[in-house]
Amino acid sequence: MEEKRKLVHTTRIPVRWGDMDYYGHVNNTVYFRYCEQARVEWIELLGFGVDPNCGSGPVVINASCTFLLPINYPATVIVKMYAGEPGRSSVMTWYELFVEGEERLYADGASKVVWMDMATNKSVPLPEGLRAFL
Repeated sequence: MEEKRKLVHTTRIPVRWGDMDYYGHVNNTVYFRYCEQARVEWIELLGFGVDPNCGSGPVVINASCTFLLPINYPATVIVKMYAGEPGRSSVMTWYELFVEGEERLYADGASKVVWMDMATNKSVPLPEGLRAFL
C-alpha cells in the first residue's frame, strides 16, 4: 500500500568538485548529504531549530537511497522532499533527486525522522506546528 506523501520542500544544491569520487561521479555518501540539506532547510523554514541545545528536535533513525543514475560535476541537484502522515513522535520523509534541466530521476531515498528530547534521548510528541503543517 502506497503511503500518502505531501511535497513539503524543494531545494537546489550545486555539485562541488569534491563531491565526486575516484570514478568521476558523485560519491554515494554525498546523496545522503543532499537529502539532509533539504530536510534541515525544511525544518528551519517551519521555525524549528536544528541544534542540540534546543531541548528537542529531529533525529534520523533510518535512511535509505536507491542510486539510479550517476551525477557528475558540473551540475545542480534538485531535491524534492515529501513527508507522510505524522505519527506520535515521528514522520516518514522521501526524497527525489534530479539534475537541473533534466526530467530523469537520478536517485530516490527515504528517512524516518523522530522528534527527540535531547537531554533524555527519548522520543517526544511532534511539535503541534509541525503536526498542523503535515
